[in-house]
Amino acid sequence: MTMGGFALLLRWIPWWQAVALATAALAFNLFLLPRLRVNLYRPGESERGVHGIIWYPLAVLLLLVTFPRRPDIAAAAWGILAIGDGIATLAGRAIGGPRWPWNREKTLSGSAAFAIGGAAAGVFLAWWCRPAVIPPPAFAFTIAAPILAALAAALVETLPVRLDDNLSVAASAGAVMWLVSLAALDHLPGAIALAESRLPAALAVNSLVAWAGHRAHTVSAAGAMTGALIGLTIFVSLGWPGWVLLLVTFVAASIASRLGLERKVLLGIAEERGGRRGPGNAIANTGVAAIAAVVALTGDTGDAARLAFTTALVAGGSDTIASEIGKAWGRRTWSVTSLAHVPPGTSGAMSLEGTAAGVAGAVGLGGVAIALGLAPLAWLSAIVIGATAGSLLESWLGATLEAPGILNNDMLNFINTAGAALVALAIANWAA
Repeated sequence: MTMGGFALLLRWIPWWQAVALATAALAFNLFLLPRLRVNLYRPGESERGVHGIIWYPLAVLLLLVTFPRRPDIAAAAWGILAIGDGIATLAGRAIGGPRWPWNREKTLSGSAAFAIGGAAAGVFLAWWCRPAVIPPPAFAFTIAAPILAALAAALVETLPVRLDDNLSVAASAGAVMWLVSLAALDHLPGAIALAESRLPAALAVNSLVAWAGHRAHTVSAAGAMTGALIGLTIFVSLGWPGWVLLLVTFVAASIASRLGLERKVLLGIAEERGGRRGPGNAIANTGVAAIAAVVALTGDTGDAARLAFTTALVAGGSDTIASEIGKAWGRRTWSVTSLAHVPPGTSGAMSLEGTAAGVAGAVGLGGVAIALGLAPLAWLSAIVIGATAGSLLESWLGATLEAPGILNNDMLNFINTAGAALVALAIANWAA
């Protein structure tokens, strides 16, 4: 926690000096600290292996490199990591109490302390390191962004995976603050008015579809409620076209999950709950799209946000199609890392049939987006390439990091959609 105090220096020292100091700290902890007879390791850690004392300076270095012109974002995310994560551990041990149902090692009291302490540190450091640019960041951003970032990071910290908190907390806090920075304050009144005009229809159709999906056993009760909230967000942000693309993607993924279900059950590789989608699956596959939809509504990057929205949805849908078709009819599956033959359903496994189905699904869903007016025809190649790249990234990470428990399937799906959106944006920027 005390190391977070160094974030105060970002107000005075140049960016390159901050990067140099973070690099030096990383090198010291990695190469010199194990040679010293000073025990700074947490319980269960030793000088062997890569652990928190290495990931912490690496996380700070990544924040500085990612936000070279926004010391307020880097400092606030650093403060959320240092104070929020640290105080959560202290509160969880001292107070205890109820635990999160998806991670019995994390307490609600610890998460609450994380959110409160992290938000306080984040707001202070965002104000302290407010960049001297014209125009400067609005004070509304300085207050609201760190609070939202701390809430998001507190939730990420509860995920039952072995990915080091120093990386996941810093990444989620920095990403949330960056996303909030994309909102244009002068657009907000009009955006709110537009969202309000769409709200009645959004409530009606999403409630109906959630009820129908649950009755048809395509989603669980929690999945239906989560999907309804995501659908509501997309509808009020992008109107009927965005919501219809979401519905088509969901239907395509649900149908793919049920194809060849008997064979999948016999092989023990069928989706849990008979292919019904849960809340984690909904967030993992459509969360990035929902965020992009909000950015499209509130920011001044409309085309880029719509491209990210479309690609993220297409990536989530096409990846599910590829996976389910591969498990149902794939004749030979191989590991994306070693190219060796592996059983169907193995994490990171690919098949010719599944890959072809995924590409076809991306083209089809991209065509639906174009027909709905969400994207011009010129974007189709970027959408398909982005979706395919995201799927390959997910397969590689699944083959290397899922079995050790560093990432889980929902996190892989989220990374898939986020990576796909970034690739599509990079292609569009290069082609512009």
